[in-house]
Amino acid sequence: MQAIDIMTPKVVSVAPDTNVSEVAELLLSHRISAVPVVDDEHKVIGIISEGDLMRRLKDDNGQEHSGWLSLFSAGKNSGEYVKSHGRKAHEVMTPNPLTVEENTPLHSIARLLEKHHIKRVPVLRDGKLVGIVSRANLLQGIANVAVGPTQSPSDDRQIRQAILDEVEHNTDVRTENLSVIVDGGVVEVWGLVESRDQKQAVTVAAENISGVTRVENNLGMMPRGVGYM
Repeated sequence: MQAIDIMTPKVVSVAPDTNVSEVAELLLSHRISAVPVVDDEHKVIGIISEGDLMRRLKDDNGQEHSGWLSLFSAGKNSGEYVKSHGRKAHEVMTPNPLTVEENTPLHSIARLLEKHHIKRVPVLRDGKLVGIVSRANLLQGIANVAVGPTQSPSDDRQIRQAILDEVEHNTDVRTENLSVIVDGGVVEVWGLVESRDQKQAVTVAAENISGVTRVENNLGMMPRGVGYM
């Protein structure tokens, strides 16, 4: 199993000149904890996480918070000044983030996340962003691998893409919040939706795709406006 088999294909991303306030709104509205920054050719040039934005927090008097946040402003550092005061994505992002190719095996991705203590990694095809793999995606994929494949990867990938397309185009469920794994026609769906109707819609969408033999819907429900991952 490779990155393409477990990645979230619809990636929320931003342009280099996107306002920081818009980035924060995207994180909240999509319930995600980071977004890749891509150029006009859809190549990843950076990534912005909630941690990158936290350094901008100030108290009511305009002073930096005490404790660990104060480390960001200790002394005069031009680089940290730009990150804590910049208004555009390219000014506050972590540049040149780690990435993987779509055919990278799961064990290599797991090693990368563990070695660099990161939670997610963008997936590239011909140098362009096509997906993102999170720790949750990876764990679900690893659990599935233990069962062993019963159908060709190409068939399963076609089924997986057809499910995502059906959900994307015909329901109000956000596919960036879904993790879909298909093995031998058996579909496992993980992630968050906002209602029981949305959860059922994902099951129905999967059941109507040719080649699907069973659907295991493990979706949890997150009411609108509550938290994000």
